[in-house]
Amino acid sequence: MMHKNLKFISAEQAVKVVKTGDHIHLSSVASAPKILIEALVARGEKREFEDVRIHHLHTEGEAPYADPKFEGIFFHQAFFVGANVRKSVQAGYSDYIPVFLSETQKLYRSGILPCDIAMVQVSYPDRHGYVSLGTSVDATLAAIECARYVIAVVNKNVPRAFGDAMIPMSMIDMFVEDNTPLEPAHFAEPDAIERAIGKNCASLIEDGATLQMGIGAIPNAVLAQLGGHKNLGIHTEMFADGVLPLVESGVINGAEKVLDRGKMVATFLMGSQKVYDFIDDNPMVLMQDVAYTNDPCIIAKNPKVTAINSALQVDLTGQVCADSIGTKHYSGVGGQVDFIYGASMSKGGKAIIAMPSVTNKGVSKIAPVLNLGAGVVTTRNHIHWFVTEYGAVNLYGKSLQERARLIISVAHPDHREILDKAAFERFGPHYHFRK
Repeated sequence: MMHKNLKFISAEQAVKVVKTGDHIHLSSVASAPKILIEALVARGEKREFEDVRIHHLHTEGEAPYADPKFEGIFFHQAFFVGANVRKSVQAGYSDYIPVFLSETQKLYRSGILPCDIAMVQVSYPDRHGYVSLGTSVDATLAAIECARYVIAVVNKNVPRAFGDAMIPMSMIDMFVEDNTPLEPAHFAEPDAIERAIGKNCASLIEDGATLQMGIGAIPNAVLAQLGGHKNLGIHTEMFADGVLPLVESGVINGAEKVLDRGKMVATFLMGSQKVYDFIDDNPMVLMQDVAYTNDPCIIAKNPKVTAINSALQVDLTGQVCADSIGTKHYSGVGGQVDFIYGASMSKGGKAIIAMPSVTNKGVSKIAPVLNLGAGVVTTRNHIHWFVTEYGAVNLYGKSLQERARLIISVAHPDHREILDKAAFERFGPHYHFRK
């Protein structure tokens, strides 16, 4: 039943509040408010303002404001670089704000980053006058709290998610109606290498563990191996389709979590329509502020937190590059450090970095040193478990020379000799003597 106080205006009318120099936050991932973006870009085409800054986490779908033709009109400064803005960032037309995912909300709440207008998507209001942010709470809730104007697209396809996602209509200034389906994410089936990595990661996961893992083929390959486990929990920044069979079979039930027992906790979602349908009106799922989901001290309160994250390159000392290819920015820090640190502080926790040993072109992703300009996301001090298709090694408490030997042991066999030679040149003759 539509709430009696709900009055709609057009997207064109709503975006008239945008003026030169404004900072705009867009809700993230599947929930980018397309109709408002289109109306905003239409104003940009007419050059009705300039130097409008646009901020968001990763978004699915088009990002027309990042087109070079809008230089001087829009300046896109993302908290994470997704595929839709990667070329623009690498060419310098857009930019990236390095920040831990847990602290994206802090940028707004502290006033370090202004938020003049929050453009979000919400569910239809319930009889109590509450709407849900659905699949995007992350830093969006903080943006809503801080913005001069909040424009909400009311969309029947936004799931009614619980937790911090639930906000009163009174926090919103303008309502626009648009029932465009949420952007689905499509994942390729894991290949043989990814399945091997998944198997090696799954062997480290204990019954009763609380899981965090990112998105893509490797997380799905890990989840596919967990059918025989018991009492797994979810406390993560996001989840996708891979968890659903494990919930249905009772493997994921949160029974041994200390915090939010019996609940699945996340801050944003991307997946197929099945995922969006799953969280709709589901009291098992709590969509929480990123300040909660990604706080390492909160993460650590659950036992056996097992965090699985990926990398682009790892050097022989365990430095992890996960955000750039040399100086070319590729993605972002995201929540990797939040969860690596949180899992390492959890009782019985395991922090895991997992990646294929080589690129699609056969180049070793394990390198003597990181590429010039590569960003160190997870430091050599943070890394614990390192997994490739050739095995899993624990680097925690190991010296530099011990680490090099362990890392090389899970490198691709074609590259082990050259890596071993590099280690010898780095550490001297004692490196081979101590084998």
